[in-house]
Amino acid sequence: MKIQRIDHIGINVSDLDAAKTFFLEFGLEVHGEWEAEGAWLDEIVGLEKVKTSCVALRSSDGETWLELVKYIAPSDKNGVQQTHSNTLGIRHICFAVDDIDALVDKMKKKGMETFSDIQNYKDMYKMCYVRGPEGIILELAERIG
Repeated sequence: MKIQRIDHIGINVSDLDAAKTFFLEFGLEVHGEWEAEGAWLDEIVGLEKVKTSCVALRSSDGETWLELVKYIAPSDKNGVQQTHSNTLGIRHICFAVDDIDALVDKMKKKGMETFSDIQNYKDMYKMCYVRGPEGIILELAERIG
């Protein structure tokens, strides 16, 4: 028995449309949209009377999948919590990109926050942390040299 791969990464959001728009502008493509509810979902997620609205997004090569999930019920009473890059737990998703300068410039024009300027790591990578809607942190990495 072995792990084959990560199938997808789920991101819970309160504003599904804003998160979807962000990732579409970032370069992912919609692969599917649906709503889910019922006893089977309650059992899987360990909550009661669950109703969700979901968007599956993927990279153009189909290898990277994100699932944006809005819990219509029950909702999270705490709302979005802004975190920092050193907050414990799963904190960021790294995307390999082919033109980090152009992508960061494009996304800044759309209101995306960067943690710093693009950095050169040992002439191997150009890297940058960015924050999207709902506090989502992405690391962008372009292989150079």
